[in-house]
Amino acid sequence: MDNFRAGRHISQQYNDELEEIKNHLLSMGGLVEQQLEKASIALIEGNTKLADEVYRAGSRVNALEKVIDEESAQCLARRQPAAGDLRLIVTVIKAVSDIERVGDQAERLARFASQLAKHPRPKNNYHEVYQLAQHVQKMFHDALDAYARGDEKLALKIIKDDVNVDYEYEAIMRQHITYMMEDPRSINSSLDVLWAIRALERVGDHACNICEYLVYLVKGQDIRHSDDRSFSD
Repeated sequence: MDNFRAGRHISQQYNDELEEIKNHLLSMGGLVEQQLEKASIALIEGNTKLADEVYRAGSRVNALEKVIDEESAQCLARRQPAAGDLRLIVTVIKAVSDIERVGDQAERLARFASQLAKHPRPKNNYHEVYQLAQHVQKMFHDALDAYARGDEKLALKIIKDDVNVDYEYEAIMRQHITYMMEDPRSINSSLDVLWAIRALERVGDHACNICEYLVYLVKGQDIRHSDDRSFSD
């Protein structure tokens, strides 16, 4: 599918400004994607050093967020964009918030990774949690890819996949509730796992939000809160 591009304008500077805003958004997404990957590995390996790297990356993510906010505000004030250009700016403003929150969830995951490192590791080394982490990482990566390429079909596929994340989340939650009931000594570690998988489940939600913004950007249709997330050509 052809990449989505904002409308072409007589002013090359205007074209460049729109492209730069979008590129900064995707760069921020790439940084957060790295945070999420490192946090997931830190959880499985009990690697507190890697968890610390997730926190340190947060300042770069926040700096990019401020740049994007400023660029978007200036574009709205100076250019008064309309139609597709306006939708681009609106979706960037919304998407940057979700990407920043994914970064927050990655930092939460890193915190629980550090806490779980203090407890004995289970035989499967939290394999089911890692599987969930891999699932939502792919969703987030694909959501950014869909946004970059203007691929609304991929966006809808990601949205529909969120139900599988919910199934995985609920299965792990039930499993650890059972552990706590059977062995009170597991309560502290199981609670950390429950908070960790909640963070991962939220990443899936934010990925879906980005996909919804992409559909609005490309098609001009708001599919939020819709049971039938489809649209007409």
